[in-house]
Amino acid sequence: MPLHADHLPGRRNFLQTAVAGTLLLPASVQGQVQESRKKTSNPAEFDEPERHIPLTADADVIVCGAGPAGVAAAITAARTGARTRLFEVHGCLGGVWTAGLLTWIFDFDKPGLTREIREKLDERGARRGTGLKNFVYEPDEMKLLLEDLVTEAGVKFRLQSRVVAAYKDGNRLTTIVTESKSGREAFRAPVFIDATGDGDLGALAGCRWKIGQQAEPQTVCPCQPMTMNALAVVRDVSRMQKYISFYGGDLKWHVKATENFKEEIHRAGLESSYAMPTLFHVRDQVVLVMLNHEYGIHPYDVDALTAATVRARKEIFTIVRGLRTLGGVWEGMQVIATAEQIGVREGRRIEGRYLIQKEDLITGARHPDGVARATFGVDIHAFDRDRNRSETISHGGFKTRPYDIPLRALIAKDVDGLMMAGRCISGDFIAHASYRVTGNAVAMGEAAGVIAALAADSKRLPHEVDWSEGVQKLRQIGQRSA
Repeated sequence: MPLHADHLPGRRNFLQTAVAGTLLLPASVQGQVQESRKKTSNPAEFDEPERHIPLTADADVIVCGAGPAGVAAAITAARTGARTRLFEVHGCLGGVWTAGLLTWIFDFDKPGLTREIREKLDERGARRGTGLKNFVYEPDEMKLLLEDLVTEAGVKFRLQSRVVAAYKDGNRLTTIVTESKSGREAFRAPVFIDATGDGDLGALAGCRWKIGQQAEPQTVCPCQPMTMNALAVVRDVSRMQKYISFYGGDLKWHVKATENFKEEIHRAGLESSYAMPTLFHVRDQVVLVMLNHEYGIHPYDVDALTAATVRARKEIFTIVRGLRTLGGVWEGMQVIATAEQIGVREGRRIEGRYLIQKEDLITGARHPDGVARATFGVDIHAFDRDRNRSETISHGGFKTRPYDIPLRALIAKDVDGLMMAGRCISGDFIAHASYRVTGNAVAMGEAAGVIAALAADSKRLPHEVDWSEGVQKLRQIGQRSA
Protein backbone atom coordinates (compact mmCIF):
# COMPACT_ATOMS: atom_id res chain seq x y z
CA MET A 1 0.00 0.00 0.00
CA PRO A 2 1.38 3.49 -0.82
CA LEU A 3 2.53 5.55 2.12
CA HIS A 4 -0.01 8.28 2.91
CA ALA A 5 0.41 11.58 4.73
CA ASP A 6 -0.65 10.30 8.13
CA HIS A 7 2.01 7.58 7.96
CA LEU A 8 4.84 9.97 7.16
CA PRO A 9 7.32 10.67 9.94
CA GLY A 10 7.07 14.10 11.49
CA ARG A 11 3.66 15.17 10.15
CA ARG A 12 2.74 16.77 13.46
CA ASN A 13 6.21 18.28 13.68
CA PHE A 14 5.84 19.90 10.26
CA LEU A 15 2.41 21.34 11.05
CA GLN A 16 3.69 22.73 14.33
CA THR A 17 6.59 24.26 12.45
CA ALA A 18 4.20 25.88 9.97
CA VAL A 19 2.03 27.24 12.80
CA ALA A 20 5.11 28.56 14.56
CA GLY A 21 5.82 30.60 11.45
CA THR A 22 9.20 29.29 10.37
CA LEU A 23 8.05 29.18 6.74
CA LEU A 24 8.67 32.72 5.51
CA LEU A 25 6.32 33.63 2.70
CA PRO A 26 6.03 36.39 0.09
CA ALA A 27 2.69 38.05 -0.52
CA SER A 28 0.67 36.19 -3.16
CA VAL A 29 -2.22 37.10 -5.37
CA GLN A 30 -4.50 35.43 -2.85
CA GLY A 31 -3.18 37.03 0.30
CA GLN A 32 -3.26 40.44 1.92
CA VAL A 33 -0.20 42.59 2.37
CA GLN A 34 1.11 42.17 5.90
CA GLU A 35 3.39 44.24 8.06
CA SER A 36 6.57 42.60 9.35
CA ARG A 37 6.42 41.55 13.04
CA LYS A 38 9.78 43.03 13.75
CA LYS A 39 12.41 45.08 12.00
CA THR A 40 15.82 43.68 11.33
CA SER A 41 18.85 45.56 12.59
CA ASN A 42 20.59 44.99 9.25
CA PRO A 43 19.57 47.70 6.74
CA ALA A 44 20.41 45.31 3.89
CA GLU A 45 17.85 42.75 5.09
CA PHE A 46 14.07 42.61 5.24
CA ASP A 47 12.00 40.59 7.71
CA GLU A 48 9.49 38.75 5.58
CA PRO A 49 6.05 38.36 7.18
CA GLU A 50 5.01 34.92 8.41
CA ARG A 51 1.99 33.22 6.92
CA HIS A 52 0.41 29.78 6.80
CA ILE A 53 0.38 28.01 3.44
CA PRO A 54 -1.67 25.11 2.07
CA LEU A 55 -0.20 21.64 2.50
CA THR A 56 -0.97 18.86 0.01
CA ALA A 57 -0.10 15.24 0.71
CA ASP A 58 -1.62 13.33 -2.18
CA ALA A 59 1.52 11.88 -3.81
CA ASP A 60 3.75 8.87 -3.27
CA VAL A 61 6.52 10.30 -5.47
CA ILE A 62 7.29 13.95 -6.20
CA VAL A 63 9.59 14.82 -9.09
CA CYS A 64 11.11 18.29 -9.33
CA GLY A 65 12.16 19.26 -12.85
CA ALA A 66 10.48 18.03 -16.05
CA GLY A 67 13.41 17.76 -18.42
CA PRO A 68 14.30 14.43 -20.09
CA ALA A 69 15.18 12.83 -16.73
CA GLY A 70 12.20 14.27 -14.87
CA VAL A 71 9.50 13.30 -17.36
CA ALA A 72 11.00 9.80 -17.59
CA ALA A 73 10.99 9.51 -13.79
CA ALA A 74 7.41 10.74 -13.46
CA ILE A 75 6.05 8.56 -16.28
CA THR A 76 7.77 5.46 -14.90
CA ALA A 77 6.74 6.08 -11.29
CA ALA A 78 3.12 6.55 -12.36
CA ARG A 79 3.16 3.45 -14.58
CA THR A 80 4.53 1.51 -11.62
CA GLY A 81 1.44 2.51 -9.65
CA ALA A 82 2.62 5.47 -7.62
CA ARG A 83 0.59 8.63 -7.24
CA THR A 84 3.02 11.03 -8.86
CA ARG A 85 3.43 14.81 -8.95
CA LEU A 86 5.77 16.62 -11.34
CA PHE A 87 6.84 20.27 -11.05
CA GLU A 88 8.46 22.26 -13.86
CA VAL A 89 9.67 25.86 -13.80
CA HIS A 90 9.11 26.53 -17.52
CA GLY A 91 5.91 26.71 -19.54
CA CYS A 92 6.40 23.30 -21.15
CA LEU A 93 7.69 19.83 -20.37
CA GLY A 94 11.03 18.71 -21.76
CA GLY A 95 13.60 21.11 -20.30
CA VAL A 96 16.61 21.39 -22.59
CA TRP A 97 14.77 19.37 -25.26
CA THR A 98 12.06 22.02 -25.57
CA ALA A 99 12.62 25.22 -23.56
CA GLY A 100 16.31 24.87 -24.51
CA LEU A 101 15.64 24.08 -28.22
CA LEU A 102 18.32 21.39 -28.15
CA THR A 103 16.85 19.53 -31.20
CA TRP A 104 19.77 17.07 -31.11
CA ILE A 105 19.85 13.82 -29.11
CA PHE A 106 22.90 11.78 -28.06
CA ASP A 107 23.28 8.22 -26.69
CA PHE A 108 19.64 7.28 -27.24
CA ASP A 109 20.01 3.66 -28.34
CA LYS A 110 18.81 2.08 -25.09
CA PRO A 111 15.91 -0.16 -24.08
CA GLY A 112 12.80 1.22 -22.48
CA LEU A 113 11.40 4.71 -22.66
CA THR A 114 14.07 5.99 -25.07
CA ARG A 115 12.85 3.49 -27.64
CA GLU A 116 9.21 4.46 -27.01
CA ILE A 117 9.94 8.17 -27.44
CA ARG A 118 11.89 7.56 -30.65
CA GLU A 119 9.10 5.43 -32.13
CA LYS A 120 6.43 7.98 -31.22
CA LEU A 121 8.46 10.80 -32.77
CA ASP A 122 8.62 8.72 -35.94
CA GLU A 123 4.84 8.20 -35.87
CA ARG A 124 4.47 11.99 -35.80
CA GLY A 125 7.05 12.55 -38.54
CA ALA A 126 9.04 14.64 -36.07
CA ARG A 127 12.46 12.99 -36.30
CA ARG A 128 15.23 13.50 -38.87
CA GLY A 129 17.64 10.67 -39.60
CA THR A 130 17.41 6.91 -39.28
CA GLY A 131 20.00 6.43 -36.52
CA LEU A 132 18.92 4.97 -33.20
CA LYS A 133 21.63 6.65 -31.15
CA ASN A 134 21.80 10.22 -32.48
CA PHE A 135 19.16 12.19 -34.35
CA VAL A 136 17.38 15.53 -34.79
CA TYR A 137 13.82 16.11 -33.62
CA GLU A 138 11.25 18.92 -33.73
CA PRO A 139 11.08 20.63 -30.32
CA ASP A 140 7.40 21.61 -30.35
CA GLU A 141 6.35 18.13 -31.40
CA MET A 142 8.42 16.91 -28.45
CA LYS A 143 6.42 19.21 -26.16
CA LEU A 144 3.15 17.67 -27.31
CA LEU A 145 4.48 14.12 -27.13
CA LEU A 146 5.71 14.51 -23.55
CA GLU A 147 2.44 16.10 -22.46
CA ASP A 148 0.57 13.15 -23.97
CA LEU A 149 2.82 10.57 -22.29
CA VAL A 150 2.67 12.23 -18.87
CA THR A 151 -1.10 12.71 -19.07
CA GLU A 152 -1.72 9.13 -20.21
CA ALA A 153 0.40 7.85 -17.30
CA GLY A 154 -1.78 9.74 -14.83
CA VAL A 155 0.90 12.14 -13.56
CA LYS A 156 -0.30 15.33 -11.89
CA PHE A 157 1.99 17.96 -13.34
CA ARG A 158 2.36 21.69 -12.92
CA LEU A 159 4.18 24.10 -15.18
CA GLN A 160 5.67 27.45 -14.16
CA SER A 161 6.26 26.18 -10.63
CA ARG A 162 9.64 26.36 -8.90
CA VAL A 163 10.77 24.44 -5.83
CA VAL A 164 12.05 27.03 -3.34
CA ALA A 165 12.40 25.21 -0.02
CA ALA A 166 12.85 21.71 1.39
CA TYR A 167 12.15 20.44 4.92
CA LYS A 168 13.30 17.31 6.72
CA ASP A 169 12.26 15.31 9.74
CA GLY A 170 15.63 14.33 11.11
CA ASN A 171 17.59 13.19 8.07
CA ARG A 172 14.54 12.37 5.94
CA LEU A 173 13.17 14.76 3.35
CA THR A 174 9.41 15.05 3.89
CA THR A 175 8.22 18.33 2.37
CA ILE A 176 8.96 20.75 -0.44
CA VAL A 177 7.62 24.25 -1.00
CA THR A 178 6.88 25.63 -4.45
CA GLU A 179 6.21 29.12 -5.79
CA SER A 180 3.86 29.81 -8.69
CA LYS A 181 1.07 32.15 -9.77
CA SER A 182 -1.03 30.28 -7.19
CA GLY A 183 1.32 31.45 -4.46
CA ARG A 184 3.45 29.48 -2.07
CA GLU A 185 2.38 25.88 -1.39
CA ALA A 186 3.78 22.87 0.48
CA PHE A 187 3.75 19.26 -0.76
CA ARG A 188 4.60 16.06 1.10
CA ALA A 189 5.56 12.60 -0.12
CA PRO A 190 7.56 9.55 1.01
CA VAL A 191 10.08 9.89 -1.87
CA PHE A 192 11.41 12.81 -3.92
CA ILE A 193 13.45 12.92 -7.13
CA ASP A 194 15.71 15.86 -8.00
CA ALA A 195 15.64 16.17 -11.77
CA THR A 196 16.24 19.92 -11.82
CA GLY A 197 19.50 19.53 -13.75
CA ASP A 198 21.27 21.97 -11.45
CA GLY A 199 20.62 19.98 -8.27
CA ASP A 200 18.35 22.66 -6.81
CA LEU A 201 16.34 20.32 -4.60
CA GLY A 202 19.41 18.53 -3.28
CA ALA A 203 21.02 21.83 -2.36
CA LEU A 204 17.84 23.07 -0.64
CA ALA A 205 17.66 19.81 1.32
CA GLY A 206 21.21 20.24 2.61
CA CYS A 207 23.11 17.76 0.43
CA ARG A 208 26.78 18.28 -0.27
CA TRP A 209 27.57 19.02 -3.91
CA LYS A 210 30.34 20.01 -6.29
CA ILE A 211 30.55 21.89 -9.55
CA GLY A 212 33.28 22.03 -12.18
CA GLN A 213 36.73 20.80 -11.21
CA GLN A 214 36.53 21.88 -7.58
CA ALA A 215 38.25 19.70 -5.01
CA GLU A 216 36.01 20.73 -2.12
CA PRO A 217 32.21 21.06 -2.01
CA GLN A 218 30.53 24.46 -2.41
CA THR A 219 33.68 26.29 -3.55
CA VAL A 220 33.82 28.61 -6.55
CA CYS A 221 35.22 26.85 -9.60
CA PRO A 222 35.10 27.33 -13.38
CA CYS A 223 32.61 25.13 -15.17
CA GLN A 224 31.80 24.33 -18.77
CA PRO A 225 30.25 27.16 -20.81
CA MET A 226 26.56 27.63 -21.49
CA THR A 227 25.07 27.80 -24.97
CA MET A 228 21.90 29.38 -26.29
CA ASN A 229 20.29 27.64 -29.26
CA ALA A 230 18.05 29.22 -31.86
CA LEU A 231 15.86 28.18 -34.78
CA ALA A 232 16.20 29.97 -38.10
CA VAL A 233 14.48 29.76 -41.46
CA VAL A 234 16.48 29.78 -44.71
CA ARG A 235 15.50 30.08 -48.38
CA ASP A 236 16.79 26.73 -49.62
CA VAL A 237 18.36 24.29 -47.16
CA SER A 238 19.38 21.93 -50.00
CA ARG A 239 21.98 24.51 -51.09
CA MET A 240 23.50 24.63 -47.58
CA GLN A 241 24.57 21.02 -47.12
CA LYS A 242 28.28 21.86 -46.85
CA TYR A 243 27.53 23.99 -43.76
CA ILE A 244 25.08 21.62 -42.02
CA SER A 245 26.46 19.06 -39.56
CA PHE A 246 23.42 16.84 -39.71
CA TYR A 247 21.85 16.63 -43.13
CA GLY A 248 20.02 13.55 -44.32
CA GLY A 249 21.07 11.52 -41.29
CA ASP A 250 24.84 11.82 -41.72
CA LEU A 251 26.97 13.23 -38.88
CA LYS A 252 30.31 12.24 -40.43
CA TRP A 253 30.39 15.66 -42.06
CA HIS A 254 30.19 17.46 -38.68
CA VAL A 255 33.74 18.76 -38.21
CA LYS A 256 34.16 19.89 -41.83
CA ALA A 257 30.70 21.48 -41.79
CA THR A 258 31.59 23.56 -38.72
CA GLU A 259 34.82 24.68 -40.41
CA ASN A 260 32.90 25.75 -43.49
CA PHE A 261 30.31 27.55 -41.38
CA LYS A 262 33.01 29.34 -39.36
CA GLU A 263 34.66 30.57 -42.58
CA GLU A 264 31.38 32.14 -43.65
CA ILE A 265 31.00 33.87 -40.28
CA HIS A 266 34.53 35.23 -40.67
CA ARG A 267 33.71 36.34 -44.21
CA ALA A 268 30.94 38.43 -42.68
CA GLY A 269 33.58 40.08 -40.47
CA LEU A 270 32.49 38.30 -37.28
CA GLU A 271 33.70 35.61 -34.87
CA SER A 272 31.44 33.28 -32.91
CA SER A 273 32.17 32.70 -29.23
CA TYR A 274 31.98 28.95 -29.94
CA ALA A 275 34.79 27.88 -32.27
CA MET A 276 32.73 25.05 -33.77
CA PRO A 277 29.54 26.87 -34.84
CA THR A 278 26.99 24.30 -35.89
CA LEU A 279 23.88 24.03 -38.03
CA PHE A 280 21.42 21.13 -37.85
CA HIS A 281 18.57 20.53 -40.26
CA VAL A 282 15.32 20.34 -38.26
CA ARG A 283 12.79 20.08 -41.11
CA ASP A 284 11.92 21.73 -44.42
CA GLN A 285 13.69 25.12 -44.44
CA VAL A 286 14.20 25.28 -40.66
CA VAL A 287 17.66 24.86 -39.12
CA LEU A 288 19.07 24.91 -35.60
CA VAL A 289 21.79 27.51 -35.04
CA MET A 290 24.34 26.73 -32.29
CA LEU A 291 27.22 29.21 -32.26
CA ASN A 292 27.34 30.71 -28.78
CA HIS A 293 29.37 30.05 -25.63
CA GLU A 294 28.99 31.88 -22.32
CA TYR A 295 32.03 31.27 -20.14
CA GLY A 296 32.40 31.04 -16.36
CA ILE A 297 28.68 31.19 -15.52
CA HIS A 298 27.24 29.26 -12.58
CA PRO A 299 23.56 28.37 -13.13
CA TYR A 300 22.61 29.40 -9.59
CA ASP A 301 23.94 32.98 -10.06
CA VAL A 302 20.84 34.68 -11.45
CA ASP A 303 22.54 37.99 -12.29
CA ALA A 304 25.29 36.23 -14.24
CA LEU A 305 22.70 33.97 -15.88
CA THR A 306 20.65 37.00 -16.94
CA ALA A 307 23.67 38.76 -18.43
CA ALA A 308 24.75 35.59 -20.26
CA THR A 309 21.26 35.15 -21.73
CA VAL A 310 21.18 38.72 -23.03
CA ARG A 311 24.68 38.47 -24.53
CA ALA A 312 23.92 35.13 -26.14
CA ARG A 313 20.73 36.28 -27.82
CA LYS A 314 22.43 39.40 -29.15
CA GLU A 315 25.32 37.35 -30.56
CA ILE A 316 22.93 35.02 -32.39
CA PHE A 317 21.08 37.88 -34.06
CA THR A 318 24.31 39.74 -34.87
CA ILE A 319 25.81 36.75 -36.66
CA VAL A 320 22.63 35.78 -38.51
CA ARG A 321 22.22 39.37 -39.71
CA GLY A 322 25.87 39.40 -40.74
CA LEU A 323 25.46 36.17 -42.72
CA ARG A 324 22.41 37.61 -44.43
CA THR A 325 24.50 40.47 -45.83
CA LEU A 326 26.62 37.90 -47.69
CA GLY A 327 23.68 36.97 -49.91
CA GLY A 328 23.82 33.68 -51.78
CA VAL A 329 22.69 30.75 -49.61
CA TRP A 330 22.38 33.12 -46.64
CA GLU A 331 19.96 35.49 -48.35
CA GLY A 332 16.74 35.74 -46.36
CA MET A 333 18.04 33.80 -43.35
CA GLN A 334 15.98 34.81 -40.33
CA VAL A 335 15.92 33.86 -36.63
CA ILE A 336 12.43 32.61 -35.79
CA ALA A 337 12.95 31.58 -32.15
CA THR A 338 15.65 31.74 -29.49
CA ALA A 339 15.56 29.33 -26.55
CA GLU A 340 13.55 30.30 -23.47
CA GLN A 341 16.31 28.71 -21.39
CA ILE A 342 20.00 29.03 -22.17
CA GLY A 343 21.57 25.59 -22.35
CA VAL A 344 23.46 24.61 -19.18
CA ARG A 345 26.14 21.95 -19.47
CA GLU A 346 27.18 21.95 -15.84
CA GLY A 347 25.37 22.52 -12.56
CA ARG A 348 25.65 21.01 -9.09
CA ARG A 349 26.57 17.35 -8.80
CA ILE A 350 24.84 16.03 -5.67
CA GLU A 351 26.87 13.63 -3.52
CA GLY A 352 25.39 10.15 -3.72
CA ARG A 353 26.08 6.68 -2.37
CA TYR A 354 28.46 6.04 -5.28
CA LEU A 355 30.68 8.50 -7.15
CA ILE A 356 31.10 7.81 -10.87
CA GLN A 357 34.73 8.63 -11.66
CA LYS A 358 37.12 8.89 -14.56
CA GLU A 359 38.38 5.37 -13.81
CA ASP A 360 34.88 3.99 -14.47
CA LEU A 361 35.08 5.37 -18.01
CA ILE A 362 38.61 4.13 -18.63
CA THR A 363 37.89 0.57 -17.44
CA GLY A 364 34.32 0.33 -18.69
CA ALA A 365 33.01 -0.36 -15.18
CA ARG A 366 30.19 -2.86 -14.68
CA HIS A 367 27.90 -2.83 -11.64
CA PRO A 368 25.19 -5.24 -10.45
CA ASP A 369 22.97 -2.19 -9.94
CA GLY A 370 23.81 -0.65 -13.31
CA VAL A 371 20.69 1.20 -14.48
CA ALA A 372 22.07 2.43 -17.82
CA ARG A 373 25.11 1.85 -20.03
CA ALA A 374 26.67 5.11 -21.16
CA THR A 375 28.55 5.11 -24.45
CA PHE A 376 29.04 8.85 -25.08
CA GLY A 377 32.65 9.98 -24.77
CA VAL A 378 34.05 12.77 -22.60
CA ASP A 379 33.00 16.15 -24.00
CA ILE A 380 34.62 19.09 -22.19
CA HIS A 381 34.06 22.50 -23.75
CA ALA A 382 36.80 25.10 -23.21
CA PHE A 383 36.57 27.17 -20.03
CA ASP A 384 37.39 30.50 -21.70
CA ARG A 385 37.39 32.16 -25.11
CA ASP A 386 41.16 32.00 -25.62
CA ARG A 387 41.31 28.25 -24.98
CA ASN A 388 38.22 27.85 -27.15
CA ARG A 389 40.26 29.03 -30.14
CA SER A 390 43.01 26.44 -29.63
CA GLU A 391 41.13 23.46 -28.16
CA THR A 392 37.39 23.94 -28.39
CA ILE A 393 36.52 20.50 -27.02
CA SER A 394 38.67 18.11 -25.00
CA HIS A 395 37.96 14.39 -24.71
CA GLY A 396 39.94 13.97 -21.50
CA GLY A 397 43.02 12.43 -23.14
CA PHE A 398 41.59 8.88 -23.24
CA LYS A 399 39.02 6.81 -25.08
CA THR A 400 35.87 6.10 -23.08
CA ARG A 401 34.72 2.49 -22.86
CA PRO A 402 30.98 1.83 -22.37
CA TYR A 403 30.33 1.89 -18.61
CA ASP A 404 27.45 1.40 -16.17
CA ILE A 405 25.71 4.14 -14.25
CA PRO A 406 24.88 2.47 -10.90
CA LEU A 407 21.68 3.04 -8.98
CA ARG A 408 23.72 4.13 -5.96
CA ALA A 409 24.85 7.25 -7.88
CA LEU A 410 21.15 8.23 -8.10
CA ILE A 411 20.54 8.07 -4.33
CA ALA A 412 21.51 11.00 -2.11
CA LYS A 413 24.10 10.22 0.55
CA ASP A 414 23.26 13.02 2.98
CA VAL A 415 19.45 13.02 2.87
CA ASP A 416 17.13 10.00 3.07
CA GLY A 417 14.16 9.73 0.72
CA LEU A 418 15.87 11.76 -2.02
CA MET A 419 16.97 10.49 -5.42
CA MET A 420 18.57 12.25 -8.39
CA ALA A 421 18.25 11.77 -12.14
CA GLY A 422 19.97 13.55 -15.01
CA ARG A 423 23.15 15.58 -14.91
CA CYS A 424 22.89 16.33 -11.15
CA ILE A 425 23.69 12.73 -10.14
CA SER A 426 26.84 11.79 -8.23
CA GLY A 427 29.98 11.87 -10.35
CA ASP A 428 33.27 13.66 -10.83
CA PHE A 429 33.97 16.36 -13.39
CA ILE A 430 35.31 14.01 -16.08
CA ALA A 431 32.54 11.43 -15.75
CA HIS A 432 29.89 14.14 -15.78
CA ALA A 433 31.21 15.32 -19.14
CA SER A 434 30.15 11.94 -20.54
CA TYR A 435 26.93 10.89 -18.77
CA ARG A 436 25.25 14.32 -18.95
CA VAL A 437 23.66 13.78 -22.39
CA THR A 438 19.92 13.24 -22.64
CA GLY A 439 19.80 9.59 -23.68
CA ASN A 440 21.44 8.73 -20.38
CA ALA A 441 19.15 11.18 -18.55
CA VAL A 442 16.04 9.32 -19.71
CA ALA A 443 17.45 5.96 -18.59
CA MET A 444 18.36 7.44 -15.20
CA GLY A 445 14.88 8.90 -14.87
CA GLU A 446 13.31 5.49 -15.54
CA ALA A 447 15.45 3.91 -12.83
CA ALA A 448 14.76 6.63 -10.28
CA GLY A 449 11.04 6.52 -11.03
CA VAL A 450 10.59 2.79 -10.59
CA ILE A 451 12.74 2.59 -7.44
CA ALA A 452 10.99 5.61 -5.90
CA ALA A 453 7.59 4.03 -6.57
CA LEU A 454 8.61 0.66 -5.11
CA ALA A 455 10.11 2.34 -2.04
CA ALA A 456 6.96 4.39 -1.39
CA ASP A 457 4.67 1.40 -1.86
CA SER A 458 6.63 -0.81 0.53
CA LYS A 459 7.41 1.91 3.10
CA ARG A 460 11.13 1.59 2.43
CA LEU A 461 13.79 4.14 1.59
CA PRO A 462 15.23 4.08 -1.96
CA HIS A 463 18.58 2.66 -0.82
CA GLU A 464 16.70 -0.29 0.71
CA VAL A 465 15.25 -1.37 -2.66
CA ASP A 466 17.36 -3.74 -4.76
CA TRP A 467 17.79 -2.88 -8.43
CA SER A 468 16.66 -6.38 -9.39
CA GLU A 469 13.18 -5.42 -8.13
CA GLY A 470 13.25 -2.39 -10.38
CA VAL A 471 14.24 -4.43 -13.43
CA GLN A 472 11.45 -6.91 -12.78
CA LYS A 473 8.87 -4.12 -12.44
CA LEU A 474 10.09 -2.36 -15.61
CA ARG A 475 9.62 -5.60 -17.52
CA GLN A 476 6.13 -5.98 -16.09
CA ILE A 477 5.10 -2.54 -17.30
CA GLY A 478 6.79 -3.14 -20.65
CA GLN A 479 9.54 -0.51 -20.46
CA ARG A 480 12.42 -2.97 -20.62
CA SER A 481 12.78 -6.00 -22.85
CA ALA A 482 13.47 -9.39 -21.30
